[in-house]
Amino acid sequence: MTPSVQKRLVVLVSGGGSNLQSIIDACAQQSFNAKISAVISNNPDAGGLERAAKGNIPNIALDHRTFESRESFDQALSDLIDSFAPDLVILAGFMRILTPRFVDHYLGKMMNIHPSLLPAYPGLHTHRRAIEAGEKEAGATVHFVTPELDGGPAIIQARVAIAASDNEASLAAKVLIHEHQIYPKAIEWFCEDRLQMRSGLAELDNTPLENHGIIHKSIEHSD
Repeated sequence: MTPSVQKRLVVLVSGGGSNLQSIIDACAQQSFNAKISAVISNNPDAGGLERAAKGNIPNIALDHRTFESRESFDQALSDLIDSFAPDLVILAGFMRILTPRFVDHYLGKMMNIHPSLLPAYPGLHTHRRAIEAGEKEAGATVHFVTPELDGGPAIIQARVAIAASDNEASLAAKVLIHEHQIYPKAIEWFCEDRLQMRSGLAELDNTPLENHGIIHKSIEHSD
């Protein structure tokens, strides 16, 4: 099911942009009816800007260090995003805590991917924390963004087993493979007008999703 109107996407990045690349590739392969209108970074040296340039996508650096406050940066960022009139704002490794006013402006129209099985381990160093806690599984969660840090309703999760031999880097690499699969899938549902946020819940095909969203891949214990 593909709507006749092409969706406009704006992607925010701070680093290398591997999740951005998965979205660029999905657009190129016409996996969903959407166009990346712009890639914006708070880091002028972000590799994601180079990925966008190679894809002939408008790419803009808005250095947060040149602003006097978080609020002034977020206002400038919001003005810039709105100039592209996006249907969906996508956080792809955007390493900024956003102000509630900014988030509320895009409520229901902004997604994030977080490298843990939310609600477990919000914030940073998720893989290290999961290993140190003796967890048997890890993963990633795509969710709508709300003012609560990493607290918005889940859309889709990928789960992987934590092997006894795993360290922070190896676990991150395993999870990243699945991030590149589930983020385009969530965007696809949104672009098909199948996914929305209503009354604080994620809904797919007008059905509220469970607390953890759709499970893309269950764990496979292999120790």
